[in-house]
Amino acid sequence: MTFEEEKKEEKNEKLLVGLCECYLLFYSRVPSSEFLSICVPCLLKAALKKEESEKAQKEVEIALLAFSNINEFVLLDKELYLNEVTEITKYHQEHHNLTHLAYQSAWGFLINRLDTDESLDGEILNELHFGRESARELEELTKCVNWKKEKEEDKKGKDTKEELIKLRWIETLEIYFLDFTMWKEGYIGLINSLVQLFRAAKDNHREIGNGCLDALRHALENRDVTIDDLFESGVVGFFLVEMKQSTLDDDMMWNCLDFFLNVSERLKEKTDGKTDETERKELKRKIFERKEEEGFEDVIASFYGFISFVDESFHYDLPSNILDYFVNV
Repeated sequence: MTFEEEKKEEKNEKLLVGLCECYLLFYSRVPSSEFLSICVPCLLKAALKKEESEKAQKEVEIALLAFSNINEFVLLDKELYLNEVTEITKYHQEHHNLTHLAYQSAWGFLINRLDTDESLDGEILNELHFGRESARELEELTKCVNWKKEKEEDKKGKDTKEELIKLRWIETLEIYFLDFTMWKEGYIGLINSLVQLFRAAKDNHREIGNGCLDALRHALENRDVTIDDLFESGVVGFFLVEMKQSTLDDDMMWNCLDFFLNVSERLKEKTDGKTDETERKELKRKIFERKEEEGFEDVIASFYGFISFVDESFHYDLPSNILDYFVNV
């Protein structure tokens, strides 16, 4: 139907947009390049609407949501989408005409392209301010949900739209931390926003909380993120505090131990990203002092006789002497 409509001299643009949206939202496999050559320009044209009426916002939202469903492994020429997505993103940053879901969808599409086009790194960082914008969106979404009230009112456990958008942002950030190759100081705020979201969600939305932890671990594993970035963003202190909580479960304990194991290993290295030897020693001093402030050795001591009871799926790759290692490193 899409191909037939495209061939007509007088196309029904509304029908064409609807067909493209349905196809991408419901088709689980990789679309053909022939279809994408029609679909991408069609949806972007619909998403370039600048009206701020509720109806127009909904139309743009659905177009971008479908657009973001294009498989991340699909090879797309930047000329087919980059100028339009850049215009949509910049216009929103100035006029705030998109819904939260529409804006996340635009970013989700771009970040998914990193896996097949590393050259997007510079354009995303320098021109569209991904770190600043994603941190702001997470902060706004975190504030707009009364977490306890939402869960009390929703007896069936169905996620609210805001919670689903947060999950989409977290998935996008996980991909970004795994794939990006350029790091900027402003991303400290992005890491901090993940910490704040975890604190808000941990008692009421386990999936969001665990997603935040996974994204934070991916950030640590990326060598473009320095230990200093993590320290300044508050993540080190965050994990120290969480390890003392009486509600600490297997999943959280594994994340805490794995985090500090990685931090300790990286601080032993002579070079770590942009951190030189003098900075490395200063960081070790600051982290050691923070450990003392939080009673870190007491926390570690409390794990003796306990770690052997933790489900193997959570600590199969942790060394058996990890507790002694943390105290003595």
